[in-house]
Amino acid sequence: MLEVARELALRGHEVRWYTGRAFQKQVEQAGARFEPMSAGLDFGGMSREEAFPSHAGLTGIADFKIGVRDIFYRTAPGQMNDLLAVLKRFPADCLLADDMCYGACFAGERTGIPLAWLSNSVYILGSRDTAPLGRGLQPSSSPLGRVRNALLRFVGDQVVMRDLRVEADRTRALVKLPRLRTGAMENIARPPALYLMGTVRSFEFPRSDLLPGTHFVGGLLGLPPENFDPPAWWEELHGGRPVVLITQGTTSNAVDWLLAPAVRALADQDVLVVVTTGTTLDVDRLRPLPDNVRLERFVPYHHLLPHVDVMVTNGGYNGVNAALAQGVPLVVAPGAEEKPDVAARIKWAGAGVVLRRRAVSESSLRRAVTTVLNDERYRRRARELSREHQSYDAPRRAAELIESMADFQGQIPTGGVTC
Repeated sequence: MLEVARELALRGHEVRWYTGRAFQKQVEQAGARFEPMSAGLDFGGMSREEAFPSHAGLTGIADFKIGVRDIFYRTAPGQMNDLLAVLKRFPADCLLADDMCYGACFAGERTGIPLAWLSNSVYILGSRDTAPLGRGLQPSSSPLGRVRNALLRFVGDQVVMRDLRVEADRTRALVKLPRLRTGAMENIARPPALYLMGTVRSFEFPRSDLLPGTHFVGGLLGLPPENFDPPAWWEELHGGRPVVLITQGTTSNAVDWLLAPAVRALADQDVLVVVTTGTTLDVDRLRPLPDNVRLERFVPYHHLLPHVDVMVTNGGYNGVNAALAQGVPLVVAPGAEEKPDVAARIKWAGAGVVLRRRAVSESSLRRAVTTVLNDERYRRRARELSREHQSYDAPRRAAELIESMADFQGQIPTGGVTC
């Protein structure tokens, strides 16, 4: 959100930003006015386990459903009440929220103010041409494919996610909103006026029923830090060896899932391995570090990715888009949440190798990294996506579309999908 908020403020708009207190400084530096959470649960800056201790150890579908229930649905009424209080003293022309902020969806429904979504991951609205989220399946618009998609959507919504639908209806009843007619994950009575996708068109599945207000604006990848003090090993990036970046993103803390086997897999290879943990992890489980491994909690992607030949990741959406924006191909061992769906898009786009969850091992990781390093098709495709990313000015395009939404009171003249 930072880049979009900054661009809107620079264009002379008054921007109020409702979020956690941990982000107040960043909000104000972007030129927006900070609006704190009061009735809404403020867990900004915490890991999931810190904010929701009962989630520790959850896996599979239980992890997904309980996460959506507690993080998104049960926090939504408090968020809505806070937002309605802000809107009472600040009569905004439009709302901008990430596509999983259900409190903002409720506020938009209650007030009728035009709502724009800014994606924080893959496109979440249902389609006859794609399977439901969470399965990591490729799209299919053939007659049989559409039957598959419809059956999976019915089973998912009415059987697997039935308790989540009950939770959705219960929560909406609490805030005096009607029951959902859409899937439980969409949680909105009518689609947003504007759906801004923070990626490029070639990275998202094709759909014949894409929401008309959908626009691909390019990667919103943040600005490089003003001050960067490179680690002591930085010059080794120019040493001639291929550079492999291994990351699990910013919240996953299961060291043994990806980091440890990937480090062991590449220990005897003629590559420089950079491991970024993103958060405080039990990194002692990675020690003793092989001679070719450099371990850091955080290195800005703006500085690191131009030197990387392959990224090994669990499929976090923003990290994947950051890599592709720099033309870096990927090896993906998809984790939980929507990460299998991110991995499916990498496979569909031809920008990397995807490992099946049960097939993640030292040998499979080593083989996948070697394949991506040696097969020029993956790098060529990643570079094509990079050129597409570079053709966008994402903050400017997002701001222009938001201005249009406000000017036309939610009726965006699209003429189809605009990139």
